[in-house]
Amino acid sequence: MTTWPILSVTTFLPLVGALIVYLSRGDDEAAKRNSRWIALWTTLITFAVSVLLVMRFDPSNADFQFVEKASWLATGITYHMGVDGISLPLVILTTAIMPFCIIASWKAISNRVREYMMAFLILETLMIGTFSALDLVLFYLFFEGGLIPMFLIIGVWGGPRRVYASFKFFLYTLLGSVLMLLAIMALYWNGGTTDIPTLMHTAVPRSLQTWAWLAFFASFAVKMPMWPVHTWLPDAHVEAPTAGSVVLAAILLKMGGYGFLRFSLPMFPLASHDFAPLIFTMSAIAIIYTSLVALMQEDMKKLIAYSSVAHMGFVTMGIFAGTMQGVAGGVFQMISHGIVSGALFLCVGVVYDRLHTREIAAYGGLVNRMPLYALTFMVFTMANVGLPGTSGFVGEFMTLLGTFKVSIPTAFFATFGVILSAGYALWLYRKVVFGALVKPTLMSMKDLTLRECVTLFPLIALTILFGVYPKPVLDMSAASVQQLVNNYNTAVTAVKAAALLQ
Repeated sequence: MTTWPILSVTTFLPLVGALIVYLSRGDDEAAKRNSRWIALWTTLITFAVSVLLVMRFDPSNADFQFVEKASWLATGITYHMGVDGISLPLVILTTAIMPFCIIASWKAISNRVREYMMAFLILETLMIGTFSALDLVLFYLFFEGGLIPMFLIIGVWGGPRRVYASFKFFLYTLLGSVLMLLAIMALYWNGGTTDIPTLMHTAVPRSLQTWAWLAFFASFAVKMPMWPVHTWLPDAHVEAPTAGSVVLAAILLKMGGYGFLRFSLPMFPLASHDFAPLIFTMSAIAIIYTSLVALMQEDMKKLIAYSSVAHMGFVTMGIFAGTMQGVAGGVFQMISHGIVSGALFLCVGVVYDRLHTREIAAYGGLVNRMPLYALTFMVFTMANVGLPGTSGFVGEFMTLLGTFKVSIPTAFFATFGVILSAGYALWLYRKVVFGALVKPTLMSMKDLTLRECVTLFPLIALTILFGVYPKPVLDMSAASVQQLVNNYNTAVTAVKAAALLQ
């Protein structure tokens, strides 16, 4: 057993880094340089500590591991942390993506650099805490706290309409979360505790299950985001700085999927079963509708943002199928999408830094000037389409397989969405990369710099590795997913049997 609180260290190390950045002094340029290096080293050390979690994690054990518990508030609310096979991959995704965000911001951000780096480090602590918290109140504090640094990142360092986008992001997500707070209070009154592992095995009355499920759904659906509460996402992505878009797409969207897996399915299995047709309908609409909208976009970031909504539709579809393949595919799709969409936003950032426009029409023929960039962009475009041999294929295929067992029409429409995704992704690639190099502004475009290669090449390696060999992620989550699916099916079967007896 681990004797030192490794999970708390992983969670709060970025907060310590933010404090060091705040305390660092010097003239303006020296302060900026110090802030960048402190933030980079903090995220790298946090990632190194999180790798220890993976090395010491027992994938055959479905229970929570690295558990830390201490009394906190007098009402029985505790500081309770732990990870299982569902939350650990998301913790690693968070710690792995953050150094790329810092490197991507190295030259792009030149004003208020200290505050910018502090915002990212505080955000990292809040995101890791969300995936590690085993107390409802602690989870809520981390979950909601993440809104504040992201609100500032968009609102201070974003584009021309940044204030509108940041307020829209904040209000949408806050509104859903207020309902979740009411549900947390109801669960506390029903079970007498806010301890998540205890509540997972506490019987919740059928009527309370329905209302609590809807309240949690209001929060997580906005966070995913699901159709029709997705409209804040394209605005937030377009106005956010490159690293802000990467964090938003790669990690923050996954909090919604994680919430469904941690709360909706295990705590409200009957309500989850009853509302599954609603989720299937919303997921199918999201996949097809947002893919069609993506086909009409003129802004590169907006197109990728709409594709994120479509890919999250596969996640919700797989999770609420309640099958082993569906849930495991949903977890894998979240990890895959985190890598691929984050990399796509980094690719947009590369050309935006050179030309300062994201209009698709402003580009064309980049393969003539930037062959290495064209190759990199192609790998991530193909992964976004779900090409076999890339991580995008594994997640989509597994969620479709799991959903097909439960709802053939949903799987059919979702598969149609895969075809549409090929349409918009390949259209974007052709417009930007291929064609004749005729625009004068593109004649002086330089290929990837060493710093950009450092951010993109490891993500290429992961995309192809998990596409060819998805076993590490699937094995890590297998026992926890199996336990979740078994408990869900047992609860649903028991109710069906009772109904037959009556």
